[in-house]
Amino acid sequence: MAMAGQPAGEPPGPEITVTLLGTAPGPPVRAGRIGISTLVEAGGQRFLFDAGYGALRGLVESGRSMDAVRRVFLTHLHSDHVVELPALLLLPRPVPSRDHEGLSVWGPAGTRDMMRDLQQAFSYDIQVRREDGTAPAGGITVAVHEVTEGVVYDEGGVKITAFLVDHGPVKPAYGYRVDHAGRSVVLSGDTRPSDNLIAIGKGTDLLIHEAVNTDALRKLVPPQVFESIVALHTTADQAADVFRRVEPRLAVFSHAEGGSALVDQVRRTYTGPVEAGEDLMVIEIGDNVAVKRR
Repeated sequence: MAMAGQPAGEPPGPEITVTLLGTAPGPPVRAGRIGISTLVEAGGQRFLFDAGYGALRGLVESGRSMDAVRRVFLTHLHSDHVVELPALLLLPRPVPSRDHEGLSVWGPAGTRDMMRDLQQAFSYDIQVRREDGTAPAGGITVAVHEVTEGVVYDEGGVKITAFLVDHGPVKPAYGYRVDHAGRSVVLSGDTRPSDNLIAIGKGTDLLIHEAVNTDALRKLVPPQVFESIVALHTTADQAADVFRRVEPRLAVFSHAEGGSALVDQVRRTYTGPVEAGEDLMVIEIGDNVAVKRR
């Protein structure tokens, strides 16, 4: 039977849609690319995971309005994961809907102070735009939820679980799992191989995992810097082991340099489906997991 509003004979739509707004590694800016930012749509709701540089531009280029996302989840507070927060907070203000819903941000300890200080830093702009009528009369509102491990969101059939990952001295650092209608997405955040991620992610439909391309990185930085960076992230060989243990229906690299080279390396020892993430790639999760490139 067709679902309500669905033409007879049409297959049901995806339970979860993921748009990789940005997949670039950081912190250096890559020309023509957007920093790490992942849009997840489920149960009629939208959630943005991390806010790398250009995330708002990616949202608009994906065909959505500037105020399409009001819920943001941060894996950790490194600059390349949060630098677009002022744009998400301030630039969509003239949209009337901002009168009804502010920005809600979930993140690790320190998120509340960061968001308070951002509002202070832009206090002149906020005040002037309230006075000239281009911002909501109620001002710019932010609701902050500092997360710990466990379920951090459970509304409208969508459950989001935060879990600790291992990003070396960056503590706490989180990954997230999104569950809806029997489907799931796991986002690694920045991490070296994490047993906790493997336990939480086991059997997920989609695993979005970071990686460091050691061949590319070795050409860019001195040896001592190379070693320190690799120690905080996941190499291709390590990712292959993570994928074997998680057994996702699809694994996708994001926040990575040279994704196709990473995929080639992983396929030497991992036989499951794996893709190199690209900016504005769409992944639809239902009976099948379908990838649509820009």
